[in-house]
Amino acid sequence: MNMLPAHSDVITATVSAEGVLLSADGPVLALQHDAGGDLGDALLVPQLAALARLCWRLKVILSRPVIAAGQDVDLDLWVRAEPGDDVVELSILDWRERPLHPRTAFLDPLVEKPGHDGWSWQIDTQMRFVTVDGDGPGLPGPGARLTAHLKLLAAESGEMPILEALAERRPFAGQRARAVHGAGEDLILSGIPLFDITGRLMGYRGIATMAEAVEEAVDVEGEEGEIAASFSPLFGRRLDRALRQPLGRIIANADTISGQLEGPLREDYAAYAADIGSAGRHLMELVDDLADLQAIDRPDFTVAREEVDLADIARRTAGLLAVKAADRHIRIDAPRMDEQLLAIGEFRRALQVMVNLLGNALRYSPEGSMVWVRLENEDGMARVVVADQGRGIALDDQERIFDKFERLGREDSHGSGLGLYISRKLARAMGGEITVESAPGQGARFIFTMPARP
Repeated sequence: MNMLPAHSDVITATVSAEGVLLSADGPVLALQHDAGGDLGDALLVPQLAALARLCWRLKVILSRPVIAAGQDVDLDLWVRAEPGDDVVELSILDWRERPLHPRTAFLDPLVEKPGHDGWSWQIDTQMRFVTVDGDGPGLPGPGARLTAHLKLLAAESGEMPILEALAERRPFAGQRARAVHGAGEDLILSGIPLFDITGRLMGYRGIATMAEAVEEAVDVEGEEGEIAASFSPLFGRRLDRALRQPLGRIIANADTISGQLEGPLREDYAAYAADIGSAGRHLMELVDDLADLQAIDRPDFTVAREEVDLADIARRTAGLLAVKAADRHIRIDAPRMDEQLLAIGEFRRALQVMVNLLGNALRYSPEGSMVWVRLENEDGMARVVVADQGRGIALDDQERIFDKFERLGREDSHGSGLGLYISRKLARAMGGEITVESAPGQGARFIFTMPARP
């Protein structure tokens, strides 16, 4: 991957509950200036502003990748948002710049570059074509109304994804349409919203693909066909719409009730609302895991190849989970600041694996114990060892824990049984592996390996 140098330090910013940028390190402030704002103005970087708003609304710590646009580059960020008393603290743990490619800068996993059987488009808020890019006769020209060229077809449920997305200013996929002129071929439309620097909707950009080609891609035979059918690219988006949005509202309302923000309440009712909020967060984690699952189980899943420092990733992970460890009086013995372990893989995915491994170690460790994170370089492989003082894992169970939905008989409400499965798949996609060494009563050592930098 052609990447420009990354910022190595954590970049921070503070946003008020009303969305005002109160303080910011240089890179974030530069983005704010480029958008025409300054300190004391509303945060004008839409992606960061949206994450801050969501964090404040849900009152939970969020950590996720963000793609933003600079003046001459695209920015790949890993952002942690933490709610405070009346502010949201943003910490950008990874800031990577890549050259801007105008024709594909708008694309995200929902709107992939069309093949020979598709074309890309952009419409305004009145559903008029702004640009059309593709080969073939009969394509609409700029200014033409989408509905004059394509007849939108409702799904079996009666839904019109594109119209509902326009109303809610969100991405859509799976909108079936039929060309009004010509042979009347059926198309599948997918698109993402476009916003200006103030957050105002400008229109949509996306692709139109022949429905026959989409159906053939999903309806292939054999094992890969089963995977494609079970985990189509639309699955995660449908899951997001069906679960993530209502869960977010449930969590927010439960927190409002349990915190008695609207007035005093009987303690048993407040406790019940807190239980609802906790269950909602667990389900939200499950949605995230299922979205990851549908991505990594696709036959065409790939990861980036870039230089990463596993020592730095381990320290960042320890910082992310420090509060969780402190709540249970567990000490994390992380790599020293002067330690370095260079490997080849994808930063975001390696961080995801480490968060899962260290999070599991904290979950299974007794209060007042210690978790160690050690670095090794052996036979061309960079190794991170996460060791705990938990109850250990029986030999017969040491492979089962990497199976889908395997929870080894646990009856508590934590975890989906997907974390280790996803982590091992990610490690293998990067040319590495995850193994475990353990015995009952002796804790566990999880070893995460990636190819060392030559």
